[in-house]
Amino acid sequence: MDFNMKKLASDAGIFFTRAVQFTEEKFGQAEKTELDAHFENLLARADSTKNWTEKILRQTEVLLQPNPSARVEEFLYEKLDRKVPSRVTNGELLAQYMADAASELGPTTPYGKTLIKVAEAEKQLGAAERDFIHTASISFLTPLRNFLEGDWKTISKERRLLQNRRLDLDACKARLKKAKAAEAKATLVGGVWVLTAALPCPAQAEQELRVAQTEFDRQAEVTRLLLEGISSTHVNHLRCLHEFVKSQTTYYAQCYRHMLDLQKQLGRFPGTFVGTTEPASPPLSSTSPTTAAATMPVVPSVASLAPPGEASLCLEEVAPPASGTRKARVLYDYEAADSSELALLADELITVYSLPGMDPDWLIGERGNKKGKVPVTYLELLS
Repeated sequence: MDFNMKKLASDAGIFFTRAVQFTEEKFGQAEKTELDAHFENLLARADSTKNWTEKILRQTEVLLQPNPSARVEEFLYEKLDRKVPSRVTNGELLAQYMADAASELGPTTPYGKTLIKVAEAEKQLGAAERDFIHTASISFLTPLRNFLEGDWKTISKERRLLQNRRLDLDACKARLKKAKAAEAKATLVGGVWVLTAALPCPAQAEQELRVAQTEFDRQAEVTRLLLEGISSTHVNHLRCLHEFVKSQTTYYAQCYRHMLDLQKQLGRFPGTFVGTTEPASPPLSSTSPTTAAATMPVVPSVASLAPPGEASLCLEEVAPPASGTRKARVLYDYEAADSSELALLADELITVYSLPGMDPDWLIGERGNKKGKVPVTYLELLS
């Protein structure tokens, strides 16, 4: 118990000395040991890395989970070290509502059939979103959190320790300065040592200064090594950023394919917008300028892309232009919707070119003696 009391008194004395030194520095009454410019740059870069990592982490969480209540719930589960329960995505919930609506309104009606098809696509979108959130959380969010909760806490701890060592060093410098001044004054006056009895002798103050300088230098080196490790952190975060972009690209590519397939399926539905034999509202006058026929946006046929008077031109009769053909690599598998399109296999090379008046989203593709329309988004154009 006696030993603990002595240690407590010693710690209190050190804390008081540091507080006095810190206060005098703030009021400009004490000198402060400055760190070299390189060390200051390392500190500034570390602080900037921490601040921007926090902002990127928080905004990515908002991107993956826009609902703030859900984010708070997931945060609490993580702090309690419990597994976050599986959550239905908005796309999956919409798919369920559409499927239930089709079941109640009539799954054999044009509206019911369309609801079922759209529900299947929305369910696929929801599943793709779930996979994207899971992949992004593991490959991107987790490394950022590990830096903030691990490496940065270690750096902050060592920086606080370095600050304490610097305060101790400057306090020792101040005591040595006062001891030398008191010694010089006592010599001049004739040796009135009573006035300086509370101060250590210069030799003792110099010994304390050497010890404080050694501890400060050792702690500065430890902190410097940790701060230089921020470069490795940047490399790690760069790799994680590439993984995030890759997962996001895969997610949006899956969404595009699902919606493109859905659009083609709906375009094949006969009379999707014809309605029942008893319309819900009287037909508009055909002379009205506001009359417009509701049509499903389907992919244009080659005949519709041909110039006037050549609608009956067969695709086999279309000759490639003398110049303007390019090679293209297929990014994804593509199933032809009809005979005017060319089925594609991922990673194969084909020749592509455009015809006058064609939709810019489509090209004519050739593979051997086969020819057909191909979507531009499935291709990587080469030189």
